[in-house]
Amino acid sequence: MVDKKLKVLLVEDTASLAALYQAYLQDEPLSLTVVQTGQQALAHIRHQAPDILLLDLNLPDMPGMDILQWLHQERMAITTIVLTAHGSVSLAVEAMRLGAHDFINKPVEIERLKVTLHNTMKFRQLNQLVDSYRHDVTLAPIHGFIGNSLPMQKVYNLISNAAPSSATVFITGESGTGKEVCAEALHQLSHANEGPFIALNCAAIPKELMESELFGHIKGGFSGALYDREGAIVRANGGTLFMDEICEMDLELQSKLLRFLQSGQIQPVGSSQQLKVAVRIICATNRDPLVEIEQGRFREDLYYRLHVIPIHLPPLRERGADVLSIATALVRQTAREEGKQFVGLSEATKNRLHAYHWPGNVRQLQNVIRNAVVLHQGEWITVDMLPAPLDNLHHDRGASEAIENNHPTSIVPLAVVERQAIEKAISHCQGNVARAAALLEVSPSTIYRKLQQWEQHHE
Repeated sequence: MVDKKLKVLLVEDTASLAALYQAYLQDEPLSLTVVQTGQQALAHIRHQAPDILLLDLNLPDMPGMDILQWLHQERMAITTIVLTAHGSVSLAVEAMRLGAHDFINKPVEIERLKVTLHNTMKFRQLNQLVDSYRHDVTLAPIHGFIGNSLPMQKVYNLISNAAPSSATVFITGESGTGKEVCAEALHQLSHANEGPFIALNCAAIPKELMESELFGHIKGGFSGALYDREGAIVRANGGTLFMDEICEMDLELQSKLLRFLQSGQIQPVGSSQQLKVAVRIICATNRDPLVEIEQGRFREDLYYRLHVIPIHLPPLRERGADVLSIATALVRQTAREEGKQFVGLSEATKNRLHAYHWPGNVRQLQNVIRNAVVLHQGEWITVDMLPAPLDNLHHDRGASEAIENNHPTSIVPLAVVERQAIEKAISHCQGNVARAAALLEVSPSTIYRKLQQWEQHHE
């Protein structure tokens, strides 16, 4: 599974449980160390940092969350798996937002522990490959993507290294960021690229038809089944099945999908026969799967099976100049399709596109460019050709409202806006920096560093 033994630190204060976990993992390619308290864990980490930390949140001398916060503050490159009692899933979700890689409910089951560790090992290997290249190599855009921004460089590296594997990939990102493009790239770069690529949108198919769409059915299998029909899994045999909006799937069907992932066999609706299928699964969602688990809408055990290699696609607003590269390519492509003479963007248009916050991401940009090309003539897309809300920059709430709400008559320095946002978040969370960081979607270490800078400047 791995070329060398990874160092794993288990923080568990119950000796009997610690011994049980050691027995579970004795045949695994890892070196396991066990400590019983938070202070022992911190001392061990300072002396010899492990690769993976199995962290119980309920420790005798300190909360496990304090250790997690310290790891972030110190920027320790340790992959943390949280162990939590069944009643504290919400706390585990908060821990994940603070940087924990995964969590396991207690009492811990042997298979759950092994699956989670296997997934974590694969994820660490992949990230090590990414980190070894990202500072030295600028990758050309992967199949279907446009842009060379730093956030996309990590995505390209992940795709390149994950594609040859048969491991399940879990893609997250806002709507319109290109999750299906990512799935197609993984397929095209895989060993199964000569096989079919089947895309299934779990949100677009009625609940009562989804099982048949996924597993197929035989004639007479249900009312209205007039003929045999192969499901998406069978059609993807020997290739890739991409399930978009996986969190929209009904809970009952989630259990059947889990059974397929465990056995590699399916049973069409109305049939008594099991069919063996070899297919790679890629899934995607624009929701937070941890929130869906916490609220009982997504099975935790299915999440563990699917969340082997996570890939997060950044929103367009975080991709810098990529927006102009994508827009220019779209102008030329759409002009060819529509028989127009457009070749690019005017400078004013570039400035307008770059200033906008793109809540609909690349999909919204596609619609804006197509609208401009179809409804106008010329060589360059000018500002007056742009549809709403790009025709008036004041409609860009991300740019204008932040200024208007803080200072109605003049532009406020970015540092002032940043400090106001941080102080407001900390006040809202009654001084809890970790919670404030979660609301602001930044690391707690970022806030601590800012607070220290402001204090030094005040002195």
